[in-house]
Amino acid sequence: MRNILFFVFISLFGFSFAQQDSTNVYKKRVLETTEVDFLSSYYAQEGNNASVTGGIGTEELTDLTGTIVVSMPLNADDVLTVDVGFSAYTSASSSNGNPFDLSGASYQGSPWVTSSGASASDVWTSLNADFSHSSDDRNTIWNADVSFAAEYDYTSIGFGGGLTKLFNEKNTTLGISGKVYLDTWNPIYPTELNAYDDVNGDLSQGYFYGVSILDEFGDISTDWSPINGFEVIKDKARNSYSLSLSLSQILSKNAQFSIFLDIVKQQGWLGNPLQRVYFSDVDNYYIGNAASIPNYTSKSNTDVFHLADDIERLPSSRLKVPFGFRLNYYLNEMFVVRTYYRFYSDDWGIQSHTFNLEVPIKLSTKFTLYPSYRYYNQTESDYFAPYDSHLSTDKYYTSDYDLSKFNASQYGFGLSYTDIFTKAHIFKFGLKSIDFKYNYYQRNSGLSANYVGIGFKFIKD
Repeated sequence: MRNILFFVFISLFGFSFAQQDSTNVYKKRVLETTEVDFLSSYYAQEGNNASVTGGIGTEELTDLTGTIVVSMPLNADDVLTVDVGFSAYTSASSSNGNPFDLSGASYQGSPWVTSSGASASDVWTSLNADFSHSSDDRNTIWNADVSFAAEYDYTSIGFGGGLTKLFNEKNTTLGISGKVYLDTWNPIYPTELNAYDDVNGDLSQGYFYGVSILDEFGDISTDWSPINGFEVIKDKARNSYSLSLSLSQILSKNAQFSIFLDIVKQQGWLGNPLQRVYFSDVDNYYIGNAASIPNYTSKSNTDVFHLADDIERLPSSRLKVPFGFRLNYYLNEMFVVRTYYRFYSDDWGIQSHTFNLEVPIKLSTKFTLYPSYRYYNQTESDYFAPYDSHLSTDKYYTSDYDLSKFNASQYGFGLSYTDIFTKAHIFKFGLKSIDFKYNYYQRNSGLSANYVGIGFKFIKD
């Protein structure tokens, strides 16, 4: 029903936008007719370094996304593009924001067991709109865009714009663009820390009433407290500002080269308030089965949970600078080689290298195969340490393995079907292409993931 209503909307409004300019001189339209893309993907991962539980525990996660992108010619020079998307996920790691399940007279949980907490699943939604204008000679293009996104603990508003200039008979392209994202946390904390703050540290009240807290020897204790009494987030903003520069050059009839540079500045609360941190120089305290404490870091532990010492805390600013290039080379009618390299550096101590190779193979006039390989490595952030390894005297700390030292490989392929004559139709929209993609991703830290995506492009007759 949604698709039917959507196509009715496009049919009504796309017609009025698709008329040719009333001018005495014919001018080729930037976009001939309305285009509609339906995109969907499924992602599933496994791993053993969940950041919500302090760097250990299950990282099982599934994510299903769907996006509709509509590009409409408003006249010969202007195009409006609107896309609406969602991402629905289930996360074993996030579920352990509240890992404690009441069983009899005790609370039991484990970083290796999926909880039924409210943060176990969520839906992220987004809306983006972009307006672009091309000059009469098609050598100057400017655009402006706005966006909005939200999920259970986060909202984001963005806006930006860019300018593209073509020179040298369109063989040289220069581009500059900027983006601003104004984001706000609705912070969700680990349950035990939130409960501690609610009762001002009185473990005989509220959530802790009647619950036995155990020390590392399994004895009942009332000595647990978060580091410095636990301080909640006061500045809930996270703002990002980016500037992008690019240069593209056609080197010959077979080769094209491009380079790019981005400068990204982030300010505000840059950590994740749901991610726990544990300190090696303070005593450990647990809720659950005392007999399982010696095996806490093993997957055999299903019924005891380590109470957090604090949440992840990181600097309130971050400067990121990626720089890279692409080189595409046309070998013959069957093969094209696409290469990509990016160097990244930030002021948190991370440097990384990304290499990507894709070789489209034209199997026929309608089918193209896209095998690809991607390699990535990075250094460790200055603020990262594994589970229970930080010191309580540290100013900043995280056990998020996305900020650790690792390398990763991604193997994949895509298959594209293209019909320039759009013989297949749904209502007044012809099917122009179908794209399928599969990737397998693996880190040397043990994280692995599978990705499957599919897209359909329709054009209005």
